[in-house]
Amino acid sequence: MDVIHRFTKPHLRRPRAIVAFEGWGDACEAASGAANYLIGVLDAGEPFAVIDPEEFFDFQAHRPTVAIGEGETRHLSWPATRFYGVSLPEDDRDAVIVTGDEPSYRWKTFSRHLTQVLNENDVEEVILLGAFIGQVAHTQQVPVIGVATDPSLVVRNGLLTSSYEGPTGIVGVVVEACREAGLPALALWAATPHYLAANANPKAMLALATRATSILGIPVDYTELETVTDEYLDRVNAALEASEEFSEYVSKLEQMEPSAGSLDPATTEGLVTEIEDYLRHNQ
Repeated sequence: MDVIHRFTKPHLRRPRAIVAFEGWGDACEAASGAANYLIGVLDAGEPFAVIDPEEFFDFQAHRPTVAIGEGETRHLSWPATRFYGVSLPEDDRDAVIVTGDEPSYRWKTFSRHLTQVLNENDVEEVILLGAFIGQVAHTQQVPVIGVATDPSLVVRNGLLTSSYEGPTGIVGVVVEACREAGLPALALWAATPHYLAANANPKAMLALATRATSILGIPVDYTELETVTDEYLDRVNAALEASEEFSEYVSKLEQMEPSAGSLDPATTEGLVTEIEDYLRHNQ
C-alpha cells in the first residue's frame, strides 16, 4: 500500500518548498508556528497530499485528536504530514509548504517519501525550519544558523555556522534525504532564549519565516505576526522591569556572542520559573 495519499495534482510553477516539524527541533513552536503562519497568510487551502502516519508514528506518544458533538464523533485527526500547494500569481514561481509531527519510526524511509512528493511536484529548492533553546537574549536579533547540502548556501545567505556534534532530529535526516535526491536544501535554525522556553515565541517565528521567504523570494505580509511579536515583547519587557535579577541576567546575555555558552542556564532555574509564571498570568 502506498503511504502517500495524493488528493489532487497541483499545477505549480517551479515551486520552492518550506518544511517544518513539531517536536524535538521545534523549540517554542518557532518552526511550526512560522510554517502555520505562512499557510494561513498565503491562503494555502487544503493539503494536496499527506503521508499516512500508520507506519511512522507511535500513537501513544502522538495520539490522534477527536472532536465530539452531541454524543457523536464529528472528526478524528491523525498526526499526518501534510503538503500544501501555494499559488503566487504575482510571482513567476509557486511554493509548497510541508508541516507535520516528527515521526517516531523509520526516519530514512519517511524522509525518502517526503522528498518523493517534492520531486513529483518539481520542487527546485527546499528550506527546512528548526529552533533550539540557546543562551541568547530576547532583546537582540534572533540568531539563525544555517546547515545545507551545499555550504555555499549558508555563506551566500549570511547565516551563522555551527560545529555542533550530537543528537539530531528529523530535520537533519530530511536534509540528507534531499542530498540523496539531488534537491538543494538549507536548514534554518533559530536560537530561542532558554529563560522563555515554556512559551511560544512569535519573535523566533517571525525571524524564521522572514528569513525563509526572503531567501526564496516569496512576498508575504507579516503585519499580523509583527503585531503579535510586539505584544509578546511588551509582556517580557514588563517582567524585565519588575525584576532586577532578570534585568541583570539579560544584560549579561546581551554582552555575549551568539555562539558563546559561558552562562549556565541551570544557575537561573528560580528566575526562569518566576518569568514563566509572570508570562502565564499575563497572557
